[in-house]
Amino acid sequence: MTKRHLVIATRESPLALRQAESVKQLLMTHHPHLSVELLGITTQADKRLDVTLTEIGGKGLFVKELEEALLDGRADIAVHSMKDVPMELPPGLCLPVMLERDDPRDVFVSNQYETFMQLPHRAVLGTASARRQTQLLALRSDLQLHSLRGNINTRLNRLDKNEFNAIILAAAGLKRLGLTSRIRSYLSIEQSLPAAGQGALGIECREDAHSVLAVIADLNHLPTYQCVTAERAMCRRLGGGCKLPVAAYAQLHRDELTLHGLVANRNGTRVLRVKHGGTTKQAEDIGIRAAEELLQQGAEQILREFL
Repeated sequence: MTKRHLVIATRESPLALRQAESVKQLLMTHHPHLSVELLGITTQADKRLDVTLTEIGGKGLFVKELEEALLDGRADIAVHSMKDVPMELPPGLCLPVMLERDDPRDVFVSNQYETFMQLPHRAVLGTASARRQTQLLALRSDLQLHSLRGNINTRLNRLDKNEFNAIILAAAGLKRLGLTSRIRSYLSIEQSLPAAGQGALGIECREDAHSVLAVIADLNHLPTYQCVTAERAMCRRLGGGCKLPVAAYAQLHRDELTLHGLVANRNGTRVLRVKHGGTTKQAEDIGIRAAEELLQQGAEQILREFL
């Protein structure tokens, strides 16, 4: 049966709504007969900005209520930033589609300084990500890192109130909101290896929703899907969530996939790195092999600090 109407579950932050709207437009372009509406949901993670994500259950809270809307039939699909999606999905749900990845890098945002390395001694830097904190401390152990949560505009407002000398954000989010002018400089992949799935949007739905699967299939960008599959396989094997300092980033050159992985301790004094490659058909296996090598280097002992 041809699908005539589709409901997209989305968080209600400006960025999430912009991302869901972009998927809506793509679907209507591919399927002119289709009507699409957005179902905005305020998640627990969006409500509880006074505590860290680790304290309230991790980034999975960004998607939990959206997944409940899928399972109880209020929504047909959910649009997620892939870096927010837990490595294990609830039974009955799947992630069959990933859109072409935007810029995966982290960026330096400041009203006073041009680059991260120009920050003065003991400067105050804002980020809530353990992955970012550990890598940046490995470069600059003198910095004072303070937790910074909330949507992008909330974080920028706190910077503009001089609560921080600088903050670190994902390039993709700023670009999608038309805030590229706030970027002072880009952190290289070597300085700050991205989170698994960073820069990519994923579409989640019920495994048995065959008419929905047929409608969204054309939106899948296979190279992005293959890269993010490798990244998530590595993190899944390590048990990596948002509260763990685990980074994974894969790139394609023709049919060859190369995955860079990283685990770091809390103060950045010990950083483990791996690099594994293979064909795109081996994406899952590449991720698992990278994780196994990190475990051999001592990753389990490091990650235990954060559990």
